[in-house]
Amino acid sequence: MKKNLGSKDPDTDLLLNHTPDRTAAEPEIDGKKKGLRVNMHFVLLGAVVLFIAIIAYRLLHFGNFVSQEDIFSDGQGIYEAETFDEIAPLMDGDQHPIPLDYSDGLTILAFGNAPLADDRDSENGLANIIARQTGANVINCAVSNSCLAAQHFTFDAGVAPMDAYTFYWMCLLASGFEIDQHFSNAAAVLGEDLPPDAEEAYNNLKNVDMDTVDAILIMYDASDYLRGNSTYDPQNLTNIRCFAGNMAAGIELIQKTYPHIRIIIMSPTYAYAVDDNGKYISSEKKSYGGGFLSDYHAGQYMTALSQNVTFVDNLFGTFTEENAEEYLTDNLHLNEKGRQAVADRFTYALTYYNNLALPEQ
Repeated sequence: MKKNLGSKDPDTDLLLNHTPDRTAAEPEIDGKKKGLRVNMHFVLLGAVVLFIAIIAYRLLHFGNFVSQEDIFSDGQGIYEAETFDEIAPLMDGDQHPIPLDYSDGLTILAFGNAPLADDRDSENGLANIIARQTGANVINCAVSNSCLAAQHFTFDAGVAPMDAYTFYWMCLLASGFEIDQHFSNAAAVLGEDLPPDAEEAYNNLKNVDMDTVDAILIMYDASDYLRGNSTYDPQNLTNIRCFAGNMAAGIELIQKTYPHIRIIIMSPTYAYAVDDNGKYISSEKKSYGGGFLSDYHAGQYMTALSQNVTFVDNLFGTFTEENAEEYLTDNLHLNEKGRQAVADRFTYALTYYNNLALPEQ
């Protein structure tokens, strides 16, 4: 059933503040007053002795040379980068994981920007690689040159027409709200600047039967970081003007309207910053106003945890600053090898629980 916004402001109705109350009660201490004083003397004395011992040890050993032979005395070893993957299953009412149902085929709805939008009609486009690897029907609703963060709380095509193609506003459309005029107004204002895939993405989303969708893929690159958009708002975790907040608000809509759909967030892959001379530099050395790239990654990660959805860490787990040039065509966009690496990571997360069976009743 379609929902008519009328005079209602969807941001007022749907942007919810879920900032938890972290006020904790003061702990109570139970014990006799006299005994407590005696014990504290010993504790303080022990702490002072330990502190002096640590300082002395560090002074005596400061600057000692450790050879390569000492480091690798037990062999070279294997370096495994720490990743922040959180593979969350969809849960039933009894909190049992629900494996994907392949009986009627698998349908994946994809939201994002360049990683999914680039070469979308090529067999080497990311969505098409995923379709081949998973056997799924991948409905691509990615829009090139779009961002996650909106520029304004309320939509105004005359001020920020690209806001229509942020994740939150597209989730409103997917959830049945009658906001088609937002997209037609945006297209009219943008004119020749309308992304070439915007109409296709809109039509794909408008015509999809959400009841047949099994999983949603969300992947936005580092464009928000490079444009200096806000990362997240600790006072309003669903602030759509923020990178993490816009995603959180959209996920909330989907979870309330279509609780049967599993959601998988793919973090941005590594992207280089660009210095004043046009040279690529580490994205941990330059902020464009919203933080470093890892701050955007952290905001997404915390959002995924709070909403119990899957998070795939591409920033540290797919490729990193050390080898990113092998996977990028410039400082941001994926080459074919990069898309394949991302597709492999998505397939891993999607099929992680395939062999699970619900406990016998």
